[in-house]
Amino acid sequence: MSNALTSRPTLGQFSSIVCFKAVITGMEEALGEKATAIALIAAGRERGKNVAKSLGLSGSTADFTSIAAQLNEAVGANGTHLTAVDKIVQEGEVIKVYCSETVCSAGEPQGSDRKCTFTMGAVWGAMSEITGKKLRGVHTESVLRGGTHDVFEFTTL
Repeated sequence: MSNALTSRPTLGQFSSIVCFKAVITGMEEALGEKATAIALIAAGRERGKNVAKSLGLSGSTADFTSIAAQLNEAVGANGTHLTAVDKIVQEGEVIKVYCSETVCSAGEPQGSDRKCTFTMGAVWGAMSEITGKKLRGVHTESVLRGGTHDVFEFTTL
């Protein structure tokens, strides 16, 4: 990540989840839920591609355990705090990424139908860049609906 944030010498590069969630709900109010989801996923995908590139993971042949650790370092507790990337597994043609403490699920009540749009998009973009494939992503399990993780599943288009 670039340290080009010289316009915030005191506050630095981080902002609160409360402010980020206000952006999401404000966009949903102005644009509607579907248009907001499309925009946030696209923004996340761009961010994820850039993260993977900055880590030198473009077209990587490293194992998913190593890739998960590198992504977690970049976007987890030692990085941007977007989410913890706990593991990545491949089951047949499906790549599953298990995340916890996603920014999108933070502060949501149990049972909420909130989907991880920006977070899934960021993981999606990273996985597309890493695999060199055009992927389709789906948020299949949620900590808000009884899951142990927010799980994002990716299949090749």
